[in-house]
Amino acid sequence: MKKIVVASTHKSAGKTSLIVGLAKASKGDFAYVKPFGDRLLYRKKRLWDYDAALMAKIFDIKESPEEMSIGFEHAKLRFIYDEKSIKEKVIEKAGEVSKDKKVLFVEGGSDIKYGASVHLDSLSVLRYLDAGLVLVVGGDEYSVLDDIVFVKEYIDSTKLKFEGIIINNIRDVEDFKATHLDTIKKAGVDILGIIPHRPELTHISVRLLVDRMFARVISGEGGLDKVVKNVFVGAMSVSSALQDPLFEKEGKLIITGGDRSDMVLAALESDTSCIVLTNNILPPANIISKAEGANVPLLLVPWDTYYTTMQVERLEPLLTAEDAEKVAFLENLIKENVDTSKILGE
Repeated sequence: MKKIVVASTHKSAGKTSLIVGLAKASKGDFAYVKPFGDRLLYRKKRLWDYDAALMAKIFDIKESPEEMSIGFEHAKLRFIYDEKSIKEKVIEKAGEVSKDKKVLFVEGGSDIKYGASVHLDSLSVLRYLDAGLVLVVGGDEYSVLDDIVFVKEYIDSTKLKFEGIIINNIRDVEDFKATHLDTIKKAGVDILGIIPHRPELTHISVRLLVDRMFARVISGEGGLDKVVKNVFVGAMSVSSALQDPLFEKEGKLIITGGDRSDMVLAALESDTSCIVLTNNILPPANIISKAEGANVPLLLVPWDTYYTTMQVERLEPLLTAEDAEKVAFLENLIKENVDTSKILGE
């Protein structure tokens, strides 16, 4: 069985999305663990990691998300384990989930050093399992080069297995190759793939917004799988909103008060993915009924417009198991731009 630790130098580099694509390429003959959960979800009085829950749901994995992680909190892990016992636990956990599987994917924390104080950083896990490292890097071009050279020098000094790098979210792939490919090759690093920027992957679904903001759905549940491409704050008059070019953009999310029936009605007459109503103010029954008929979700939140807008802007465009179209798009993107056979040992 091949064991692969997928790590990144920075948060939100695309590790989980990459693993989904690789898992699809493996035709389901894989196991998955995320030893240190760092995207916490609290569901039904249980705590688990978002990425582990996503993998379990997409691929119908028999293990529960809880079983895919050792822990979620530095303080608790430090109290329970020392370096020897955490190593034993990682090996035990990996063994439990990977019986009779061709490949084991081990997802690192938010970045390559996350969990170092409790001996669960990506490189420690790499050493415990005698696995190979696949490093996902992204950002501006010189940050990418700095990360690659730094990690390569460290790996060389420790004699750990370095499978190679995947460079993610590059806006101009051909220009990047022409400018930097020779420098990377001279550093002695295998490039396993260069993935272009795709705006489709930066959009969030209404369902994710509901889940992460704990919003109450009061109408239009059938539209929860719609995609949010633009955000419009409806704090002005309707006449002013109608003159704003952003109001005419497709797939927009509108943030306004539940007492702004005029704004809600205007939104329902345009290409709107959902409407977030602030301050826990419910609109009149006829407005709720009209939104239901238009299949546009009305979401209720307790905060004011400013705070709600800040919360929406901070949301990561995480993959959801219900977004079959995005999962399929991601699968093809990985197949076309990553050497999956080399990573999977085929």
